[in-house]
Amino acid sequence: MTHKDSILLKTLRKEHTSRPPVWFMRQAGRILPRYLALKEKYTFREMMENPKIAAEVTLMPITDLGVDAAILFSDILVIPQALGMDLHFPDSGPLFSTPLISSKKPSQLLSADASKLEYIYAVIDEIIAQKSSHIPLIGFCGSPFTVLLYMLQGLHRKSDFPDAIQFIYQNKRETKKIVEIITELSIEYMRAQIAHGIDMFQLFDTHAGLLPFELYQELILPHVTRFAQEARNTHTPFVFFPKGIGLGFQQITPEHADFVSVDWQTPLSLARTMLHADIGIQGNIDPRMLYSSELELHEYLETYKQFGTKHNDWICNLGHGFMPGLPLERAQQIVQWIKNTDWTEG
Repeated sequence: MTHKDSILLKTLRKEHTSRPPVWFMRQAGRILPRYLALKEKYTFREMMENPKIAAEVTLMPITDLGVDAAILFSDILVIPQALGMDLHFPDSGPLFSTPLISSKKPSQLLSADASKLEYIYAVIDEIIAQKSSHIPLIGFCGSPFTVLLYMLQGLHRKSDFPDAIQFIYQNKRETKKIVEIITELSIEYMRAQIAHGIDMFQLFDTHAGLLPFELYQELILPHVTRFAQEARNTHTPFVFFPKGIGLGFQQITPEHADFVSVDWQTPLSLARTMLHADIGIQGNIDPRMLYSSELELHEYLETYKQFGTKHNDWICNLGHGFMPGLPLERAQQIVQWIKNTDWTEG
């Protein structure tokens, strides 16, 4: 079997499969003992920039969790680095030395240098050289909005980014300039990932819900359409994850994505009624359920069976990524449940 026949890629093509495919956001790290052991020896940056180590981490979940796909081990903030911003990765989270919000004309500080992303393509090449032929590789980057928030505020200790949001409201024209700069380089980055052999691309907008939808629709969604069109031109499935977008799902169309990833705040059945019928769905298991007992998690998963038997265009995933310290056994339980459940209707 080749990777084109994988259950994930078949589902993305809307072909019938015997069960839903399963992979997890943030599966390459955080809860894997082998990853945590590597973290004792190397910094995050060292792991990310070393092709052999990054490939090893990328492929760990295939054996350690039994998932159906690998996702590139990298970070959404490689784009600001390639735009000239100085980024550090302390244990407390990513930190920019000089956030853009400290400048009156921050767009003028940014200068794209795509060569700073070359090491990531070496990682992709190494992953493809190491992985089994039937395992698809998922590429990704951060949405221009989520990346913008980090670049403006400089750190993630305030998850609602109050200073960055204030800047957006006070400086809409400058905001649009920065978003355009981020988008241009991010699309080039996506094209290069595709050229190096990724099979699916996901755009992460972890903080989409921080803007009222009308403003989000004005500032960000046109750029999402550009990503989707570029991916479609290469026949690469494109998945969009607008976390917290809520009722905004009603305005997402096939122009924006082939599949949409749904957070845990929105029930899948409700998201299905709001999203266009031609858009597939990914998600939306609450990762915090992994803290519960084996029985409680099993009962929770059973609520997905009715949806999965009726909708062949569903990819089982989390409503967001794994959090540090979650039990590995619970993640394995989700995979086994997916694989062992009878998904025939009736």
